[in-house]
Amino acid sequence: MIYKLPTRQGNVIEQKQLDQLAIGMTREQVVYLMGTPLAASPFREDRWDYVGYYKSPRGQESKRLVTLYFDGEGKLAKMEGVQEEAAKKAVESPDIKTVIREEKRAENEDERSASERQTGVVIRPNNE
Repeated sequence: MIYKLPTRQGNVIEQKQLDQLAIGMTREQVVYLMGTPLAASPFREDRWDYVGYYKSPRGQESKRLVTLYFDGEGKLAKMEGVQEEAAKKAVESPDIKTVIREEKRAENEDERSASERQTGVVIRPNNE
């Protein structure tokens, strides 16, 4: 099996960052917390879009769109896509530690299957 690199595009959007967002924050505070938005139109300065995409080496995809609206004074007025369902949390917004753990697990499985093909000896972890 060929090892495929994980693909991450757009903004890294983690729920712990979104949990810290609060109505009334300034643009500077939002940028400090979330980073630069992927889409900020010069024609509509009151809206910022954060778009995140991740595809694991195993092909599992997750996408997320968070839209933030600001009032005339530059304060955060409305948030969309900030809350997520608990059941989708692991898939929709993987944190960095989970990504690294899954990548190592995939590497170990690939190495084990390659070794089994070469030696003909089947190796199983203790938990199987």
